[in-house]
Amino acid sequence: MNALDRLLGIMTTLRDPQRGCPWDREQTFASIAPYTLEETYEVLDAISREDFDDLRGELGDLLFQVVFYAQMANEEGRFNFDDICHTISDKLERRHPHIFGDATVSDSAEVLVNWEQIKRSERAEKDQHSALDDIPRALPALMRAHKIQKRCSNVGFDWTTLGPVLDKVHEEIDEVMHEAQQAVIDPHKLEEEIGDLLFATVNLSRHLGSKAETALQKANDKFERRFREVERIIAAQGLEMKQATLEQMEEAWQQVKSEEKGS
Repeated sequence: MNALDRLLGIMTTLRDPQRGCPWDREQTFASIAPYTLEETYEVLDAISREDFDDLRGELGDLLFQVVFYAQMANEEGRFNFDDICHTISDKLERRHPHIFGDATVSDSAEVLVNWEQIKRSERAEKDQHSALDDIPRALPALMRAHKIQKRCSNVGFDWTTLGPVLDKVHEEIDEVMHEAQQAVIDPHKLEEEIGDLLFATVNLSRHLGSKAETALQKANDKFERRFREVERIIAAQGLEMKQATLEQMEEAWQQVKSEEKGS
């Protein structure tokens, strides 16, 4: 028995009505979905840490999610694991005509152009005529904003220079501050303006060749690393964080930054 057949067999047993696991038998597509998202992020975390032993296990957990969906779909007569494999194989061959067909390309840029053209044709066949069709609403907000903007750029709805992009960020900052300084603040309007500012910032990041989701993750990691060092410094002074003044914490923060730059 090969490894994949073994895994599929285990999944079938876990869902068996008589001798299966009660928890696995109770699951539905909706109940499993949050675990899929969690496993995806655990894969990304292992990659970011370059922990390939951990990555092997995390990829297995993610594969198990696919197997779980396939088993539930098979029980309902919708599709099975083989159907999933055939579907992705068909898609890969269709979207790589320069490998599996007669098309020719000179570099990866042309590959991406062809890829987008093929995707547009696929959306049209599904009666999806907007460039924004089939962008999942469940994507993290920064990632979805990047994808929306990229799709718009692919059809020419985009600035071609950095100046207007940066001007838009400044404009949105001004609008946020305008709402924040009202005598009576409208929280919904303020939230809307903050959202516009975030969207404009994602656009700036995209134009500079960076993905905002990745950039923010790195900023989170940097802040967490520095804050933990601040906690260590304050503790070494015999204080708890709540006992320290803001000036003491700021001094510790600047010390950490200085040490990082010097290392």
